[in-house]
Amino acid sequence: MRALRVALVHDWLTGYRGGERVLHHLARRYPDADLFTLIHERGSVPAEIESRRILTSPLDRIPGRAHHYRKLLPLFPWAIRQFNLSGYDLVLSTSHAVAKSVRTPPDVAHIDYCFTPMRYVWDHVDAYLGHGARRRLASPLIRRLRRFDVATSGKESVTRFIAISTDVADRIRRHFGRHARVIPAPVDIDWIECARGPAQDYYLLVGGFVPYKREDLAIEAFRRLDRRLVIAGDGPMRARLARRAPANIEFTGRVDEATLAELYRGCRALLYPQREDFGLVALEAQAAGRPIIGFAAGGILDTVRPLRNEEVEVEPGESAGSQDATGVFFGEQTPVALRAAIERFEKREELFDPQRLRRWAERFSPARFDEGLDHEIEAAMRSTL
Repeated sequence: MRALRVALVHDWLTGYRGGERVLHHLARRYPDADLFTLIHERGSVPAEIESRRILTSPLDRIPGRAHHYRKLLPLFPWAIRQFNLSGYDLVLSTSHAVAKSVRTPPDVAHIDYCFTPMRYVWDHVDAYLGHGARRRLASPLIRRLRRFDVATSGKESVTRFIAISTDVADRIRRHFGRHARVIPAPVDIDWIECARGPAQDYYLLVGGFVPYKREDLAIEAFRRLDRRLVIAGDGPMRARLARRAPANIEFTGRVDEATLAELYRGCRALLYPQREDFGLVALEAQAAGRPIIGFAAGGILDTVRPLRNEEVEVEPGESAGSQDATGVFFGEQTPVALRAAIERFEKREELFDPQRLRRWAERFSPARFDEGLDHEIEAAMRSTL
């Protein structure tokens, strides 16, 4: 029996973030698969991705496209439909924008692993565009992108959806009217050792410095806290936020894996003030044996088990008893609520055993992801026969 001809589709290759980690895992699983993407900045992803045949859209020929690709958003729907996927048996798209909208032949199974429906035209419009003139000017584009997104989400376009979290599955249902099985991302924690000693006296935030990450919330919370906060990472808003930050907050910039693992192990807890699609960073911190202080919404409801607290309503996740908890939640994205959560954590800090947190993180293994994906592929292939 011949091997499946597989095509991988990813929105763009301009850096190595959470989505690219999932793609990296798929690249290892399918070393001979071709990869289709809108834009490819050479050298931006690991060799196991770079070494294969990578086909790009016409947008990849635009000068400066790797640094200004977000400005090309109006052209994304046209560009993703330019690819020819004839001759493949299976298409696996990993999408947070338009990768799931690639044109596939009727007899080719297409599984979309959805990180989120396009957040800047659906659930995070306010965070990206606000409510002023910029929002009004962008409204026609938003409506057009929404129509395109829905039109390319039917069964004739995507055979089966897989959602990275329960929250994303709910968004797929609301926006596209489709069911999606939840399969958490494959989380490689082999590079992170579990803490063996006591924590150092600082809290950690790993930031992306875009609006929905809410580094601003943590900064304002620590303005009135006699505590040290370390913020690792980089992004468009970093310089502006750093200028406003008080002296008890340190910005490290982008760090390598070894340094990040050390920061995880050393912190008292990881702050997670944003509503995230999944929660990879939260799982990495737990793998290092450190608990999470997070906003009770989004993917974190799948990846963290909060200490039971009457003040925070947690849906659809479940609160945990003190023997099972891996974090503390807060219910409103305000500095006051975050400070209160830190105070609750400090009163019960001794409950969070590093080895127990590590065991919880190990449940999100690549092997479990592969098992779920294989089941979905088998079902998708049967439906296209």
